[in-house]
Amino acid sequence: MKIRAVYPGSFDPITNGHIYIAERAAAIFDEVIVSVLINERKNAAFSVNERCEMARETLSHVKNIKVDSFNGLLADYVRQQEASVIIRGLRAMSDFEYEFQMALMNRKLAPEVETFFIVTDPRYSYVSSSSVREIFHFGGTVQDFVPEVVFNKLRELYTKHT
Repeated sequence: MKIRAVYPGSFDPITNGHIYIAERAAAIFDEVIVSVLINERKNAAFSVNERCEMARETLSHVKNIKVDSFNGLLADYVRQQEASVIIRGLRAMSDFEYEFQMALMNRKLAPEVETFFIVTDPRYSYVSSSSVREIFHFGGTVQDFVPEVVFNKLRELYTKHT
């Protein structure tokens, strides 16, 4: 029986930390669906299509990863994808409390689905999409935090807005 996992997130933009978690998940599970969250309440820097495209480009070397997008309840999406695992990355202890609460809520909504936590590499423990955007916006160096394709998209985005 093949085990399919869903790795959800906003990925606005995808970082080296996200890629690390996706690669680790792909080494464990038969198929991983990196699922970009569509959330109209959040003011994303990149469109859903741009975020999906960046994820596809940066993860194309991993054959058992596919990229998709979703809105609504994660538990419903996981069922629609016939997945049995939700992947969540942990950077620091501060992430754990929130992720633990979400795992319990998803367990209540979809008892047949397991949440699997993967701890990031220490090199990425302080990297978040929002910090990457902010550092870049103010002229800081982010090349160590994102792949080149994402860096170029950031440059394109902030060139348009200045």
